Amino acid sequence: MSASLAQDNLVNSLKVNASDNSKAAFKFTDVINLENTSVKNQGSSGTCWSYSANSFLESEMIRMGKKPVELSQIFSARNAYVEKGRIYVRMHGAVTLGDGGAFHDVMNMYKKYGAVPQMVYTGLNYGTDKNKFSEMAAIMEAVLAATVKNPNGELTPNWEKAYTAVIDSYLGEVPKSFEYNGKKYTPETFAKEVVGINANDYLEISSLQEYPYYSKFTLLVPDNWSYDQVYNVKINELTEIIDNGLKNGYTVAWAGDVSEKSFSWKNGVAFVPEKKHDTMTAEEKADLFNGPKNEMVVTEEMRQKAFDNYTTTDDHGMHIVGISKDQSGKEYYIVKNSWGATNDYKGYLFMTKEFVKYKTTAIMIHKNAVPAVIAKKLGV
Repeated sequence: MSASLAQDNLVNSLKVNASDNSKAAFKFTDVINLENTSVKNQGSSGTCWSYSANSFLESEMIRMGKKPVELSQIFSARNAYVEKGRIYVRMHGAVTLGDGGAFHDVMNMYKKYGAVPQMVYTGLNYGTDKNKFSEMAAIMEAVLAATVKNPNGELTPNWEKAYTAVIDSYLGEVPKSFEYNGKKYTPETFAKEVVGINANDYLEISSLQEYPYYSKFTLLVPDNWSYDQVYNVKINELTEIIDNGLKNGYTVAWAGDVSEKSFSWKNGVAFVPEKKHDTMTAEEKADLFNGPKNEMVVTEEMRQKAFDNYTTTDDHGMHIVGISKDQSGKEYYIVKNSWGATNDYKGYLFMTKEFVKYKTTAIMIHKNAVPAVIAKKLGV
């Protein structure tokens, strides 16, 4: 299944996770709400990782006192697809294809290729007004599959031209230079002079019991096609890092599992119920998102087990921009999504800290946002 179809199926599967009176039953009060750019829609593409990471970079521009630019999410994705194809062939096809990816892909492509404004490179090259990647993904996969079969007995240098030509025929060729606000830039000079972030200042962090804490490990999820490493911290330190960042003006890119029955995109609420969904009555299921509920306390053992048995999967990326409290005083993260402004909170949702402890696969954050005690243990 292509990542774009998987993304459509994920969104459709979540439509049943809703209660009738949710918005009226919650009273959210913002504690911190950091400035961020408008909500976007990734369409039928598995590019949440690029939309959320570029949204994160736009907020970083704001934090640095710059006027934010809507960055081309598909520029990041297109370059990642080229690099992923090279790795796929190098690994004789033993790499996950599709349009999924990770936050480090955006940073790695930023370092290698630069950045461009969205209006310069929309990725809409065949008459659609939203991304629709399934046909492109199928042809990309066919080219790579034919390449690794090696019908000539040795690889020619031409496969990469053919593969890149498929991508560019759907997404458009990347501009070598362009004008922005009356000045001419290349993607590299635009990244340096306008965006102005240092990609080396950002860390990816996760939490798994099976690896030593405060060291780095390779996050073994299918979309980590580049085998990048993340820092390992204890479960409670995940939320400590997020909280410290938000309190000091830093937003956070969040990757994790949203396929839970206790995640409602329609109602804009995600939490960890005390009871398992399959043990709930019909009335409890119908009432799941109608106001604050008690939660299970998530442990490191629970988190590791869910990762091991595939009940926590790396299926979505979003952007944490603040903290809000419900009427009982419990704190939630304010999370910006990339599925358009179609839910109760116009594209945002409220995710509890227990949900984040349980279902996060990784976060990305500026190194200065990490509390000093934890940063020292990590050696950053």
